[in-house]
Amino acid sequence: MSVIEFNAVSKRYGGITALDNVSLALGEHRITGLLGRNGAGKSTFMSIATARSFASEGRVRVFGENPYENSGVLDRVCFIGENQTYPQAHKVRHVLDGARIAFPLWDENLARELVDAFGLLTGQLVRKLSRGQRSAVGVIVGLASRAPLTFFDEPYLGLDAVARQLFYDRLVADYGEHPRTIVLSTHLIDEVADLIEHVVVLDHGRVMIDSDADSLRGSAVVVSGPRAAVESFATDHEVLQREDLGGFARMTIRGASADHARQQGLTLEPVSLQQLVVRATTAAGTAPDHTPERVAS
Repeated sequence: MSVIEFNAVSKRYGGITALDNVSLALGEHRITGLLGRNGAGKSTFMSIATARSFASEGRVRVFGENPYENSGVLDRVCFIGENQTYPQAHKVRHVLDGARIAFPLWDENLARELVDAFGLLTGQLVRKLSRGQRSAVGVIVGLASRAPLTFFDEPYLGLDAVARQLFYDRLVADYGEHPRTIVLSTHLIDEVADLIEHVVVLDHGRVMIDSDADSLRGSAVVVSGPRAAVESFATDHEVLQREDLGGFARMTIRGASADHARQQGLTLEPVSLQQLVVRATTAAGTAPDHTPERVAS
């Protein structure tokens, strides 16, 4: 079952196209990494999916229905943004009280455990919190909501490495016990690479990659060796990046045969998910005829 379906969706702000003919389906009970550079269209995608913005063109369905002014859909959705705002007089406990009312599947015990784990005091004014503490409040709401569809948009801002790892660990543990659809938008790709089950990469408002994460991780390698040998090997493959050093060359290649490369005396190195995303978006540039890379699950 697809929880989110975009069919030929575009979004324009005046002369700027934020999303360009995006067709995408996200299945239930998966953690999807929504990745891409600043301005790639990630925030616009989430804004439309959560009915905070309208598509200029195309069809949007969430849980099979149009989400706009649809309480039956929106009551099942939680969005935690990078710049979450709260009323000036709100204390941490007020935020949690509101979330308890807003989310039917709210887990009070989990919320209390997380408040203690992040070292928050519920009597603190939210506006007096550090940026990391405010991020922790959002993380707590997102996890304890147990919403069937939960968005985390750069949820770690201001959190130190220990607090970020706490978030990742609790996310995985709770997701394992209470599966739901989670969309995680982040720039710290290497940190969340092991959490992500599905990868969507946007660039210039278009879908560049839409793939099962395991398939994607094994889809590219770095091949290095004498320039002529590397160029010959790369002839029938998609080259994502190239570096030349005298008579030596390194290429990031998608769809290469490791055995074939070794037979030619070339050296292979694995490509991390972050490297692959960076190189794929860099290679794609702004080519208007680019089509999404979809790797079979």
